[in-house]
Amino acid sequence: MPNAYSADCPTRQILDRVGDKWAVLILLLVRDEPMRFNALRRTIEGISQKMLSQVLKSLERDGLIKRRAIATVPVTVEYSITPLGATLADAVDPLREWAEKNLKEVLNAQRRYDAARKDMAA
Repeated sequence: MPNAYSADCPTRQILDRVGDKWAVLILLLVRDEPMRFNALRRTIEGISQKMLSQVLKSLERDGLIKRRAIATVPVTVEYSITPLGATLADAVDPLREWAEKNLKEVLNAQRRYDAARKDMAA
């Protein structure tokens, strides 16, 4: 039986994917419609071309997205979600919603914490 608390459990690889902000953002974007590489790069601010390529390959390897090359000059590549990827996107989207809803409270807590640590150091 899988046990994510065990150091050698393969479940941790899946949890690593879920914990990767880029992977989550990509899954959520391609959940609604297939997207081309450059469209993903333009939409996800802050991701480098190299990182986007690496994450897309990992998601494809894990069976969460599929890659389709379109015979154009130059070749156009489009990514779409698989049924397995859709189940993961549906599972992580509430976390995105929670983060957006609670951002202000988390930032306030961080400021209070930092201020208290600064006062203790003084």
